Amino acid sequence: MPEAIPVIDLRDSEHGPKARAGFLDGLRAAVHDIGFFQLTGHGVTGAAELLDLTRRLFSLPESEHAALDVLNSPHFRGYSAMGRERTRGIPDQRRQLDIGPERPARSPGPGEPAYQWLVGPNQWPAALPELRPAVLAWMDRLTSLSHRMLRLILESLETPEGFLDDVVTPEPQIHFKLLHYPGPDATAGSVPKGDGAGTHKDYGLLTLLVQDDKGGLQVAVEDGHFVDVPVLPDAFVVNLGELLEVATRGYLKATVHRVVRPAPGVDRYSMPFFYSPRLEASVRPLPSRYVSAAGGVTVDPDNPLFACYGDNVMKGLTRGFPELIARHHPAW
Repeated sequence: MPEAIPVIDLRDSEHGPKARAGFLDGLRAAVHDIGFFQLTGHGVTGAAELLDLTRRLFSLPESEHAALDVLNSPHFRGYSAMGRERTRGIPDQRRQLDIGPERPARSPGPGEPAYQWLVGPNQWPAALPELRPAVLAWMDRLTSLSHRMLRLILESLETPEGFLDDVVTPEPQIHFKLLHYPGPDATAGSVPKGDGAGTHKDYGLLTLLVQDDKGGLQVAVEDGHFVDVPVLPDAFVVNLGELLEVATRGYLKATVHRVVRPAPGVDRYSMPFFYSPRLEASVRPLPSRYVSAAGGVTVDPDNPLFACYGDNVMKGLTRGFPELIARHHPAW
């Protein structure tokens, strides 16, 4: 596995057949070899403005954050204080606001899948009214870009055009986080255990990340060795989720990654966007010569992979938010 994170310029897909073929070869190598790449030339604007709103969000008084507490939401939407979300049982050292599509609340009845609880309204800060329209517009733009990238990845694998369109239409399941990773307090007697975000894989199809200039994102390559993802201005860091590993029988890998904590006195902000199938949709193996020769998905007893997105995401949420589960879903 290479240690350098490839850079893919989306404009190369538009410059004629020869350039497009070279683009697809490079894209296929990136998603097969390491499962991460930096995307430039995408034409999406507004990241700097939304990062500024993110900084303002986390600068609000704690009373404003408490009003948005994720524990108030059976739909896993809202604000999480430091250590509220856990990865592999260890509290993540970050603050976050979890956001999804604005939809009427679902309360699944007997016999209905628990993942229907993920359908519901968001919680927005009253003291920052401009955040809601900015975030919703951003999610629309990234949904379009994600769908385009999914189609290009499948094209690079010589899959029939439009394959998997049915699992993301009429609406994919999307999830957006605004994240703040504060550096540890140098004057504190002890530093809490844990990374900013512990080692994990993403559950869906694609993740598109905007990070500030502080760095900290690391990708596992071989033998447990992690490499830094460089900060590249105006680029999205793109990585594959577990559903693409399932759909390609392991030809594409959902790569383990983490975020290390910043140095004392340093604040890191980032905005990951997760693009996934509809909750009830299941992916199926791609009809591709690359996939037919693949060796199978990663086997991890602690992290089974499910073809149905709703089942796959719920395995993580039930472990990641034990307090929310105890309050709203004790029967789980």
